[in-house]
Amino acid sequence: MLRAWRAPPLARARAGAARGWARPAASEAAAESREDSRYRDTVLLPRSRFPAQLPGRLQPETELKTQQILKDITNRFHVMRGYKVHYVPGWDCHGLPIELKALSEVKGAETLSPMEIRQRARAFAERAIEKQKSAFIRWGVMADWENCYLTFDPKYEANQLKVFYKMYDKGLIYRDYKPVYWSPSTKTALAEAELEYNEQHISRSVYVKFPLLKSPPKLTSVIATGQRFILAADRVESTAAVLDAQFEVISTCKGADLADGSCAHPTIPGRVSPLLPANHVTMTKGTGLVHTAPAHGMEDYSVASHHQLPTDCLVDESGYFTEAAGPELKNKNVLEEGNEAVIKMLQAAGSLLKEEKYVHSYPYDWRTKKPMIIRASKQWFVNTADVKAAAQDALKKVKVIPTSAVNRMLEMLDRRTFWCISRQRCWGVPIPAFYQKSTGDCLINSETITDVIKIVEQQGTDAWWALPIEQLLSKEAVAKAGGRDVSDYVKGQDVLDIWFDSGTSWAHVLEGAEQRADTYLEGKDQLGGWFQSSLLTSVATRKKAPYKTLVVHGFTLGEKGEKMSKSVGNVVDPDVVINGGEDHTKDPPYGADVLRWWVAESNVFTEVLIGPVVLNAARDDINKLRNTLRFMLGNVEGFNPETDSIPPAEMYIVDQYMLHLLHEYGSKVTEAYNQYDYSKVVRLLQAFCSKSLSNFYFSMIKDRLYCEEAKDPKRRSCQTVLAEALDIVVRSFAPILPHLAEEVFQYIPYKKEGVFRTGWINASSAWKKPGTEEAIEGACAMRDSFLGSISGKNALEYEVIIVIEPGLLFELMEALQAEETSSVSQLNEIMMASQTTLLSEFPKETPSDANIVKGTFLINLEDEE
Repeated sequence: MLRAWRAPPLARARAGAARGWARPAASEAAAESREDSRYRDTVLLPRSRFPAQLPGRLQPETELKTQQILKDITNRFHVMRGYKVHYVPGWDCHGLPIELKALSEVKGAETLSPMEIRQRARAFAERAIEKQKSAFIRWGVMADWENCYLTFDPKYEANQLKVFYKMYDKGLIYRDYKPVYWSPSTKTALAEAELEYNEQHISRSVYVKFPLLKSPPKLTSVIATGQRFILAADRVESTAAVLDAQFEVISTCKGADLADGSCAHPTIPGRVSPLLPANHVTMTKGTGLVHTAPAHGMEDYSVASHHQLPTDCLVDESGYFTEAAGPELKNKNVLEEGNEAVIKMLQAAGSLLKEEKYVHSYPYDWRTKKPMIIRASKQWFVNTADVKAAAQDALKKVKVIPTSAVNRMLEMLDRRTFWCISRQRCWGVPIPAFYQKSTGDCLINSETITDVIKIVEQQGTDAWWALPIEQLLSKEAVAKAGGRDVSDYVKGQDVLDIWFDSGTSWAHVLEGAEQRADTYLEGKDQLGGWFQSSLLTSVATRKKAPYKTLVVHGFTLGEKGEKMSKSVGNVVDPDVVINGGEDHTKDPPYGADVLRWWVAESNVFTEVLIGPVVLNAARDDINKLRNTLRFMLGNVEGFNPETDSIPPAEMYIVDQYMLHLLHEYGSKVTEAYNQYDYSKVVRLLQAFCSKSLSNFYFSMIKDRLYCEEAKDPKRRSCQTVLAEALDIVVRSFAPILPHLAEEVFQYIPYKKEGVFRTGWINASSAWKKPGTEEAIEGACAMRDSFLGSISGKNALEYEVIIVIEPGLLFELMEALQAEETSSVSQLNEIMMASQTTLLSEFPKETPSDANIVKGTFLINLEDEE
C-alpha cells in the first residue's frame, strides 16, 4: 500500500517492501474465553449513568435542568475563548405591522385617537416581547435578559433623534414633494424594502389616440390629410398585430424631430399634452410613445420636473380620485372602478384603440398583500446619492459572509438615489418638525431639536402627541427662526420609517461613539433593510460602517423546498419542535439541541429545509454522538487527571498519535467557528468521533481498558487520552449543543465546574508530533491489508507475521514492538491479532495455510511547517 508523507528536504526514505501472512492462532480457545461471561468480573467494563439516548418526553425536561448560562452559537464560542461579549438583545417595537395587528383586535379602530392607538400598539408589542423572550431562553440563547433594549425606550428614541438631526444638519435629510410607493390599504408611504412583488398581477393596458394639436415642423406635410399614426419604427409591426390592422410606412424621422409638437388630451377638453423626450421609454412593449402622469410615476416626475410641468396629485391617501380629477372620476378607486371609468371615457371620446389585460410583476404591500400605487406627496427623504459612495467604500472594508452577498448589497446601494423615511402613522418615533400654519414652512433647528430630545429622554415619544405644542416648542426657538408666536405652528404628524428606527440601533447599543460591532447577523432580506439602513446612518454621521463583519443567512423552507406560509399552514413552530405538539405521535418533542444541531449543520448561507425527516436525522446524529461520549465517560470512571495522568512522552505511541490528532482537530474546529462555518464544525465533529475515535482508537484500546489492572500505566495512558478527548470534544460542540455539553459535564466524575465557565479547547502544542504519524499510519496501512485479507473473520483468530526490509520503516515498527514476537505489544494492539511477529527478512519456511500480502509504504518526513 502506497502512502505519501511530508518530510524535511533531503530526508526522504525509499519505500520499504513489506510482506506478511496470517494463519489461525494456536490460542484461539483462549481468545474466545476472554469474552466468556464466566470471566466478566475479571475485566474492567465501562461504567457510567450517562444515558445513551433520552426518550423524546425526557429531552426537554433534561435540557431545562441544565439551563443556567446559555447563549447563541457565536457568542458562546467567544465567551468560552475568554472574550468579554457585549450582547444586548433587542426588539424593533414600532412600525405598521404591530400597529395593524393591535388595531385588528379592536372594533371601531378608525375612531381611536393617536394616543389610544399608541397605547394599544405598545401593549401588543410588550406581550409579544415577553412571549418571544421566553422562547429564546428556551432555545438556549444566553444573554442579559433583564437589560434588553427596546426601540420604544426613551433613551433609544432620543439617540435616534440625535442621529436624525445630525443627518439633517449636514443636508442629508430634506423634505420634498415627490412620487413615492404608497399603500392605499394602510394609507402610508412605504420603502422598497417593505414591498413584495406579485408576478401574476393583472393590469388594464390601453392603446390610446392623442390627437395632434401642433405638428412638429418636419412632419407637417406628411400628416396634413387623413388619419395618420406616429409610432416608433421598431414597433410598427407589433402594434399593427395588436390592433389587428395593416400599417403602411409613409415617412420616418428621428425622435428628436418630434420636439415642439403637442397633442390634445383625449378626455379633458382644452388640456394640452406636449411631446417630450424620455430615456425610460423602451422598445420592448407598446408603441414607443407613452402617456405621462407626473405625480404617479418616478420617471414621469423626473421628466415633468425637467420641463417644469405641473405635478399635481389627483389621487388621495386611500387610492381614490380627488375632485380635481373631474366629476366622472371623483371618489372612484384608481385600481378598481376608477380604471373602468377611464376606459369608458376613452371609448366615449373615440380615443380608445385597444384594451387588454396585462400580466406582469407589480409591487404589493408586504403586510396587507394588496397592490401599491405611486403617488406624489410631501415626504422626508435621505439623500442617499450624496452618501452612497462613502457607504460603498466602507462596505468594501467589511468582512461579508458569504462573500457573494457584498456585491448584491453594493448593487442595491448603487441603484438607490433617495430613501423615503417618513410614514403617515402614529406608532413610531415622530419626525420632530413644526410647520407654519399659513405657509407650511418647516421649522427644525438645533434649539427645537434639543428641547424635544430632552423631553423624549424623560417621557418618551408619547409626549409628542400628549403635550401641547407650547411645551414642545419654545418662544426662543420660534423667535430665532424669525417667527412671531408658537401658536402659529403645528406639530408634524409623520413618524420615521422603521428601517431608520432599527438602523440607528448602533447609536444606542455601542458603548462609544467610535465603536463598531464585531458582527451583524441577519437574513438576506436585510441586505436592503437593516444592514443597509445601519450602514447609511452610521456612514452619514460617523464616516464608518457600524459593523466589522456581516453574516447573511438564507430562509427556512419546508421539507420539500416549499415556502412556509401561515395561511397555508405549513410553518414549523420551534416551540412545537422542542416541546412537541398536542399529539406526540404526530409532533414528537425533539428538544432545543436537535433544533440547534439542525441550524448548525445546515448551510445557512442558502435556503435550508426543515421537517420530520430532517429533524429525525438530526436526533439520530446526536444519539450517535451520545454513544461516543458514553464510551469515554464509562472508561474514565475511577480516573483522576490530576493524579493519574501519564506524561505524553511515557505513553503508548498510538496514544501520543491520538493527542496529535486532538490538537489538529481543535485547531480546525476553532478556525471553522471563527469563519462562522458551523456546518463545517459539525462535519469535523462527526468525522473525528466516527473515524478517529470509534472506528480507530476505541477498537484498539479495549484490551488495555478492560484487561489491564486498574492502575496499570498502560491503562492509565489511554485513560489520559480519553479524558483529554472527552474534554475537547464536549467543548467543541458546546456552542451548538449547550444542553448536552452541560449534561455530559455533570457525569464526568472529576469535573467541578460547568463547561461554559472553564474556557475553550485547551490542546497543548506539545501534543503536535508529526513523527508519530509515520509509525501509526504505517502500522495501520499493514493492519488494513491484513484485515482485508481475512474479510468478515475475527482478527483474534490469526497470528500476523510482518516482514520489512531493513530501513526506516522497520525502525518505526520496532518502536512499536521491540521483541520479535508479542501478543501485548503496541504493534499487536494496532494489528488487532492474536500475536504479531516482526522480521527483517523472509523466513525460509511459510505455513501452507498462510495468506500472503505484499505492498509498499512510502515515508516522507517533510516538516509540516
